[in-house]
Amino acid sequence: MEEGKATSSFIDKHVENFKRELIVGGFSKRTLTMYLLYVRDFLEFVKKEPTTLSREDIIAYMARKKEEGVKDATMCLVYSALRHFFKEYLKSNLMDDIKRPKKGTKLPVVMTRDEVKKILNAAKRKRDKLIMMLLYSSGLRVSEVTKMKINDLNLNERTAIVRGGKGNKDRLVILSEEWVKEISEYLKNRKVNSEYVFCNSLGRPISIDSVQRLVRKARIKAGINKNVTPHSFRHSFATHLLEKGENIRKIQELLGHSNLSTTQIYTKVSIEELKKVKSPLDELKQ
Repeated sequence: MEEGKATSSFIDKHVENFKRELIVGGFSKRTLTMYLLYVRDFLEFVKKEPTTLSREDIIAYMARKKEEGVKDATMCLVYSALRHFFKEYLKSNLMDDIKRPKKGTKLPVVMTRDEVKKILNAAKRKRDKLIMMLLYSSGLRVSEVTKMKINDLNLNERTAIVRGGKGNKDRLVILSEEWVKEISEYLKNRKVNSEYVFCNSLGRPISIDSVQRLVRKARIKAGINKNVTPHSFRHSFATHLLEKGENIRKIQELLGHSNLSTTQIYTKVSIEELKKVKSPLDELKQ
């Protein structure tokens, strides 16, 4: 092998060793998959043994990804993967003076309370309505809803445990009184035997794609023109709680955000809604 040149076997070796380190570090399955994907892609791009790499190699790779049209959020993920690879795995400080890519602050899509009512009423079947009710009433991520098991629910206390959420952390969430009543009846009458709250005809957990489809169909039927996705229910949950005067720290806990700054995006949404309020002075007859 040419000095400093990486072969596929060398790449495989480093990726496998890096994978073990991520597993020991307790990273979620999704993060692990994405980190390994970008580290492998990076090593195949530079075609060098990792110990011989320079700062310029990293910059060249990130510039290439940007030229390929990679979105800001993905660029941040690429940066995080490489930073962990260099700092924790290679014990190198090459990434120390490379700044994290700026992430655009795009405001999330939030439904009005009236739109939430409309989309829930447009659900094709009972199960679909209960899925959307849970997304909105508890502020869950779609992946958390699809993985939720009956044993995770405490219907008497109106709470649920979200296991292995983002960052591989468990958290407690609230359940709506109305949802508890309806899910109890639904599960009692369900013909399929499954440990999952929402399942397909074979008893397996409903897929994320299925939830995305049912939300899209309900949105169209309800005549809502916004680009509503399953995540829009979570955004609406947080925004409506803020508008009601709920403490932002409590909302942070319910959403499972590690940093308060992530939750604070919803204060911007609320401000945008406030701007739409007409001043009483403008309504006075002159």
